[in-house]
Formats: sequence, C-alpha cells, structure tokens
Amino acid sequence: MTGLAYQLVEDLKQRILNGEIAPGEKLPGENSLVEEFGVSRTVVREAVSRLQAAGLVETFQGRGSFVLEVPDRTPGLRAVRSHRDVLDLMDFRIGVESEAAGLAAARRTAHQLQGIERALDDFRRVGDDPGRSVQADFAFHLKVAVASGNRFYGDLIGELGPMMIMLPRTRLDPAYEMDDPDHLTRVVHEHENIHAAIARSDPEAARAAARVHLANTRERLTSGRYSG
Repeated sequence: MTGLAYQLVEDLKQRILNGEIAPGEKLPGENSLVEEFGVSRTVVREAVSRLQAAGLVETFQGRGSFVLEVPDRTPGLRAVRSHRDVLDLMDFRIGVESEAAGLAAARRTAHQLQGIERALDDFRRVGDDPGRSVQADFAFHLKVAVASGNRFYGDLIGELGPMMIMLPRTRLDPAYEMDDPDHLTRVVHEHENIHAAIARSDPEAARAAARVHLANTRERLTSGRYSG
C-alpha cells in the first residue's frame, strides 16, 4: 500500500471508529475523496479496498461503499488507536488465547469440537470475499475460547468481539491482506494446527499452535512498512 493510500485509510478509519461516519452511511464518493485529499483515483480505490478487507465497509457495484456496524462493545478497545496499542493487544491475546486453547484440548466436548470445525470450514471458504474474513476469523477464536470449559475465557473473547481482529488488520502491510491467496493459505494452516491439537486432546500442542499463530500475527504487524 502506498503512503498516500495509508494516510487515507487511517483518516477514514478514524472517522468510522469515532462515529463521524455512522454505520449504514455511505463513504464520501470517489470524486470527493480525490478532491479532499489531493490523491489519484487509484489511491482512493486502494484505500477503500483496504477498508473493505478490514471489515469496516462493504462496497456495492454502482452504489458505492457503506460503513458496516463496528462490533465494539468493550470501552477499552475504543482507546486502541496507535500501533503500540495494537501490539499490546496482540501480547494480551497471546497470553489469554494460548491458555484457552490448551484448556479446550483438555476439556472440549464432541459438540464443541464440531463447532470449532464448522468455524474453521467457514474460514476456509472466505476465498474471494475478504470482507467476511473478520467475522469468520473471530468465530473460530470464540469457539476455541468457549470450548475451554471456563466461561470467563468465552465471555472475555465475546466482549472483545470482532474488533480484536479488525484493529490489527488495519495495521498490516499489504503483503498480508486476506485477499492475497498465499497469505490466506498460511493463516488457514495456522488455524488448522490449533484445531488438530484440540481434536487429538493435546493441551501442550494446542497452546503452542495458538501461540505460534498469534505470535506470527504480531510479527506480521512489526515487519510492515508502517509502524507509527
């Protein structure tokens, strides 16, 4: 993503997260953004595509792009704005979700395992619709937390909501966007490793797989061009 597109994404993202552009409202048109930011149409289209991949807007042919409901029910996440905040969020998730995965491997029921498998299948099918990847990704992590058998893990992940997926996505380098087939394949494989360890009731392997997945996400956040 170019520097100009990044700046445009950050501006629009802040307007969305701050409620300046409410859910259901249409983003400013292409012509308006070109004029306001002094950028090309190519830059505008790149920025809108980025917002769509992050699950913040949905684009309809011939109608424009509309802001989606931001599923943020936790006041703490409203203050996550900087790159440092997002890295801290990932550190928090590594600690919490690694242990939840280990407990899930030890305690999950057959029904809960089926739920994790369905969520994984949904994530595999994201394919050409990267806008769905946020919800599918979150559903998998929530199912694992619930399968821990400790309601506090499920409650906590449920309260964080899909925003815990959205916020890091908006900070990733373009090489790691979910519409890149190679990247999507790698991320799906990381989820498959978590599922496999839970399925064979191996707590240590489940903890390790969850830690590797989330640590890889954190590494992807630090290896990009933008770290401000």
